[in-house]
Amino acid sequence: MAERPVLPPEKVSETVKSQVAQFHRAVVDEVAAAVSRDRVVVVGMAQNPHVKKARALLDQEGVKYTYLEYGSYFAKWKERLAIKLWAGFPTFPMVFLDGILEGGHAELVRLREQGKLKAAS
Repeated sequence: MAERPVLPPEKVSETVKSQVAQFHRAVVDEVAAAVSRDRVVVVGMAQNPHVKKARALLDQEGVKYTYLEYGSYFAKWKERLAIKLWAGFPTFPMVFLDGILEGGHAELVRLREQGKLKAAS
């Protein structure tokens, strides 16, 4: 498995670490709580066609999920950035299954093809 490149912790000042840790922390905590509590979680944004496709796929498969929406292309970009920093995933939707970030719509399609969504119903 490839690890994503990150700046080594010793190369980040304590001030920056604190700023990142508190950056829209309430939003990050809300997402983290849903991911730890609920079997399937979709984090998205309004107007994004990939988010709509992911939700439609889950609905078609009869999978119950929690949906958290943060803004649109015109609002709440900083909140979404905080979620991206936390998750290490660059796009929406973010689909979590059993606490694991599986990816977005394309990965959800693969999970359906592998029969892994039936177990989540």
